[in-house]
Amino acid sequence: MRVLLIEDDDRVAGPLAEGLRRFGFTVEHARTGAEGLAAPEVAMVLLDLGLPDMDGIDVCRTLRSRSSVPIIMITARDDEVDRVLGLELGADDYVSKPFGVRELVARIRAVTRRARPAVADPRSGSSNPSDGLSRPATPGIQRIGPLTIDCRTRQVRLHQTSIALAPKEFDLLSCLAEDPGAVCSRRQILDAVWEPHFFGPTKTLDVHIAALRRKLGDASWIENIRGIGFRLVPPAHPDVPSAAVRTRGGELR
Repeated sequence: MRVLLIEDDDRVAGPLAEGLRRFGFTVEHARTGAEGLAAPEVAMVLLDLGLPDMDGIDVCRTLRSRSSVPIIMITARDDEVDRVLGLELGADDYVSKPFGVRELVARIRAVTRRARPAVADPRSGSSNPSDGLSRPATPGIQRIGPLTIDCRTRQVRLHQTSIALAPKEFDLLSCLAEDPGAVCSRRQILDAVWEPHFFGPTKTLDVHIAALRRKLGDASWIENIRGIGFRLVPPAHPDVPSAAVRTRGGELR
């Protein structure tokens, strides 16, 4: 995802851009409101309200008048009025300085989920993507073919059958499900599911991937992209329940 960061303070912009790149984002940096307004179109705008040439609120107003690009305000201002005004002008969310990169990434992903339109099915008039990589119709719920991930309750169901996952297994699945079909590098996954700058054995990730594949009942749910990372995709025949997800007495076989 290409992100435009409009931030005049290089002490903030430098580390922030580096952190976002570690999560797989492509970051364009503008130091003034004018530079930001003149920048090429991107998928997300991170907008500092305290800019040297014009108020960030005015930048937000101008961007929204000509584009529906998602906007997250970055502010050090304590005045609630500024935040409310920005949201009323069309900003999608805000973060207050100081903040962590992981918090910002979570907000970017949440805003992206809300902003991403569903693809209408011309046969039924419903809004279900035809490739099986569906988006959540309910906030906090992700549906990918027969797989349902509820981030609010941390529950996973496959073919309407509940799957019990360990906390890290759920976090791993949720990370891959953020953008179904897209490749997540090993570094991105370790930073998101464990901690940034995780220096433990990379075998940890492989062990959790193997466990998650077993519980999903079909290893093809998680593809290994050699030398890069992993991606989550529905199996070729996802409508046929696997024996591995059938239960006996509520427990996984």
